[in-house]
Parts: sequence; C-alpha cells; structure tokens
Amino acid sequence: MRCLSVFSMALACVVMAELSPAQTSPSPGSACAGCHRAETAHQAETPMGRASSLAGDNPTLERHPKLSLQNGNFTYTIETHGSKSFYTVSDGTQSVSVPVRWAIGERMQTWVLERNGHYYESRVSYYPVISGLQITVGQEVLNPTTVEEGLGRELNHGEVTNCFGCHATGAVVNGQLILSQTQPGVTCEHCHSGSSGHLLDTFQGFFDSPPRNLKELSSEEVSSFCGQCHRTWETVIRNGIRGVLNVRFQPYRLENSRCFDGNDPRISCIACHDPHQSLVREDASYDSKCLACHATSAAGTSVTQHAKAKSCPVAKAGCTGCHMPKVKVNTPAGLITFTDHDIRMAKPGDPYPN
Repeated sequence: MRCLSVFSMALACVVMAELSPAQTSPSPGSACAGCHRAETAHQAETPMGRASSLAGDNPTLERHPKLSLQNGNFTYTIETHGSKSFYTVSDGTQSVSVPVRWAIGERMQTWVLERNGHYYESRVSYYPVISGLQITVGQEVLNPTTVEEGLGRELNHGEVTNCFGCHATGAVVNGQLILSQTQPGVTCEHCHSGSSGHLLDTFQGFFDSPPRNLKELSSEEVSSFCGQCHRTWETVIRNGIRGVLNVRFQPYRLENSRCFDGNDPRISCIACHDPHQSLVREDASYDSKCLACHATSAAGTSVTQHAKAKSCPVAKAGCTGCHMPKVKVNTPAGLITFTDHDIRMAKPGDPYPN
C-alpha cells in the first residue's frame, strides 16, 4: 500500500508539472507529503516557509492595499490591485514606478525590485511594529538626491544571490541567479538537498536514496548548517559584526554560550525548534529543553550527565526569562525585540556581551 501511495503521488506530480501555472498551483512540499505528512503539513505556513513571497500571494500587501511614507523630498507608495503591486517613488516633479514581484520576509518585509536589469533593495520596508512603512534598516544613512537613487540600494551579484539563496528555493544554480525556476520560501529541497532526485527514484520504485537525515548532525554541524543563512560564528567574527545588531544571528549567539557543547544534541538549534512547525513564542514551552540538562533529582543533586550543567537554585520554570534575555534593537521604525541566544546568567544592567 505504501509503494502504491508513493507511486500515485509521484505520478500526480508528473502530471501537475505538465500543466500550465494557471491550471495548477501545488503547495511547496506537496510532492513529499505522500510519505512525510507530519513534516509537510504546516511547513509552508512557517516563517521559513514564507521567507519570501510573490506579489500575488502576499498577505501583508493584501491587508494594506495602499502604503505610503513621506521621507525628506520623496514620497514612497506601494499600491496593490488584485494580484499586482507597484512601488512608486516621487519627488513631486518626477516619479519612477516598478512592479513588486518579490517580497523578502514574513513579518518585517522588504522588497527586491528589478529595473533595467538591475536589482535593488527597496528603500522602505514594512514594519509590523508600526503597521506601516519606514526606511529599511541600513539605508537610513543614505541620502538619495534623485528618484532613481530613492528607489533603493542597488544589490551586487553576491548580495542578490545570497538574498534569494536563503529566502527562496532553487534560485541559485552554480552561483547563477535563475528566478524563472525559483520557488518562494524555504521548501523541502532547500534544506534536504537531493529530495527531488529521491522523489524521482521513488517513482521508479527505488527507496534507498533519501537525503541525509539532519538529525544525525552534531550540534556544531547543525549550528553551521543553520548558520548558512542565520550566520555562523565564523561569519560574524570575520565580518566584525559587533554590538546589539548581532543578536539576530542565533547560531553565533548560541555558540557563545558557556553551556554550548558541539557534541551534545541537547544544545542545538533543532533541539529547541522544529523547522517544520511555526515558531513557538511562549517562553514556558522551552523549560523542558533547559531541564533536559539542568534538572535535579529528589535529593537535590543534578541528574544530568553533563559535568558543567548545574541545577538552577532560583527556579525550575521560566528559564529563558532569566537566561535568554530580550534585547531591543533600534530600527528606523522604533525598537524591535529579539531573544538573545547567548545563554548566561543575565543580570539587569549588565553590558551586552559580544
């Protein structure tokens, strides 16, 4: 029965591939769902699954059909009509308007614009903290003088390939950007390289070519794997990214933790976060993860096998509230809060540890 199920699923995928985009629109991961239903059921709805989107499938723009911002001499407007959105910059005399095709980010959202064969990071972004537009982080120091410059920051080849390489699937092949075959968001193939080939093998009745099981990676390997997009320890150090801005780079922050052990599976990205499920934001839900190392027996002695993992003398709940403090980062839209993954004994007034 299982072979028949996979055969039927694979055949359906081949049929769908032959139809025009107007005839069918299979969801990301649907091809894998025949065998991996639990992993694919909600993955497309996660922040990773919606790391990028097309203009016609953008809930933010649908909820806000007209967004505008006056900044200096320029007025920025994003108008959405049906499945089409347009980004316009005007100085009152001249204006430039380009279609919005790619949105980067699920909550905070920046648009990658294309004009005359060049790609631009939009000068304004959508910030949920204000439910509106404000200058994109990093561009507040720029001073455009023409509407063309006001469009946004031009991206070089490396920047645009890195952008789509992390926020979309299948965009970069041999270092070249191929948007015609790009899938929005992070789908199965993005992290599980070889899953497409595995699907074709199952169509022929071969089931012995699955992609590597990422659960077999050590904690250090997981950190490096996730760090390809979320920044590795080496990347942050090499590029000299200092100060509170690096709180966004969770693999780097986690590896700075005193308790980090590259060989201990209890202290890794996937030990606390299931990439196939939406991010859990309730702090209390992570207590069990902490107590996997820092639990105590009835006699009050540590039951962990890790020599350095002492039990907390203060509490057995609310661990992240004390040991993973919230850090506020100043952006053009105001303060935005991030959870610091540098696990430590954080005391009020302590300086931010780089």
